Amino acid sequence: MSEQVIGIPGVRVGHWTDVDAATGCTVILCPAGAVAGVDVRGSAPGTREVALLDPVCMVDKVHAICLAGGSAYGLAAADGVMQWLEEQGHGFDVFVAKVPIVPTAILFDLALGNAQVRPTAAAGYAACQAATDGPVAEGNVGAGTGATVGKLLGFPLAMKGGLGVARRIVGDKIIAAVVAVNAAGNIVNPATGQIVAGARHPSGKGFVSTPEILARRLGEDVYTWSARSNTTLGVIITNVALTKVGCTKVAQMAHDGLARAIQPVHTTTDGDIVFALSHGEQAGDLGMVGAIAAEVMAAAIVRAAEAAERLHGVPAKRDWVIG
Repeated sequence: MSEQVIGIPGVRVGHWTDVDAATGCTVILCPAGAVAGVDVRGSAPGTREVALLDPVCMVDKVHAICLAGGSAYGLAAADGVMQWLEEQGHGFDVFVAKVPIVPTAILFDLALGNAQVRPTAAAGYAACQAATDGPVAEGNVGAGTGATVGKLLGFPLAMKGGLGVARRIVGDKIIAAVVAVNAAGNIVNPATGQIVAGARHPSGKGFVSTPEILARRLGEDVYTWSARSNTTLGVIITNVALTKVGCTKVAQMAHDGLARAIQPVHTTTDGDIVFALSHGEQAGDLGMVGAIAAEVMAAAIVRAAEAAERLHGVPAKRDWVIG
């Protein structure tokens, strides 16, 4: 299991993982509040408290982002995150109470492991308790535990996805990405153009080129049942001071990272979502932050596939030999 440090003061990341059930959740904690934005590109999203991130909405800061497996059931993990934050005295002050703002997004991992076990409020609470500002575990952890990729030819030819983290430091500025990769498409390393993980060829030798198979079968229903259950969930975190509008733009630009590393992406069967968090006072150009966000997002996606391990019979990059 690999690890990566985010290194932005006041931001912590924690996981709750159930390997046997192949599910989990990941919490990005910013208890003092962080400006946030979001961009939803996939056509099958599952979310909670996402609409309030629209720049025209009143609330301008969030206290955590929760990513969870378990399909729509996993949205319950946010209850535990809210409970933990409330106990610590954090939240949006409504005078009679403090209400923690916890935008949440889920992915479908019920096809692997035990579909009857999903992240609950207790899981979200445990992820908060485990949150750290130190190295963040990658691979089969948190929201990436039951993630799989390359499902266009069906689940039997898929491979393990997972959770990945990447960052870039430019002087005193940090742009980091946390991503749970559960895509219908193949994972491609943008630097080499090579498939890292994806739909394995039925012959047992190499991968299937998803753009080619989609073009060849245009007009047919190429999405098997298992290929209809996907989603890549990403969070960009920076210490550059941004407005809500700026965070929304960064989230939009970060989707370029998904497009570079996942083929195809943003399909009708993916619920792809990217959040952006600004937690810091560093001055920086919005356009450059967005451009770097796309780079680190693509890198985190590749890291997720490289860090993943075989689980419940689904092979991973590190233990599958390309024929």
